[in-house]
Amino acid sequence: MAAQAPAQAAKALNPAFNPRTVHFWAPVLKWGLVLAGIGDFQRPADQLSVAQNAALTATGLIWTRWCLIISPINYPLAAVNFFLGTVGTVQMSRIAMHHYNLKKEAEKAKEQAPPTAA
Repeated sequence: MAAQAPAQAAKALNPAFNPRTVHFWAPVLKWGLVLAGIGDFQRPADQLSVAQNAALTATGLIWTRWCLIISPINYPLAAVNFFLGTVGTVQMSRIAMHHYNLKKEAEKAKEQAPPTAA
């Protein structure tokens, strides 16, 4: 039992999630992507990139799941990935609504346009 004490103490003093590991810095730095996505809420929907937001949504949701099945489980990274996926989903829905409204406006303008003589 005494032989295990130093190993247990070392494990307690050096957890998997500390500032000297990637398990700490990956979520900290990834919050920058979430904040950038939140900043894009102010941007008009026609200026948003479908490819970029689809990638953020997919990676956010995929990595959320992955963070919960790897060892050690990294809850901070899972949380930031969940929010990244959420921000991407909100942006994708804004883009979809913008395209839907453009189509509806074009149909309305076409109905209101006077018939052209051929």
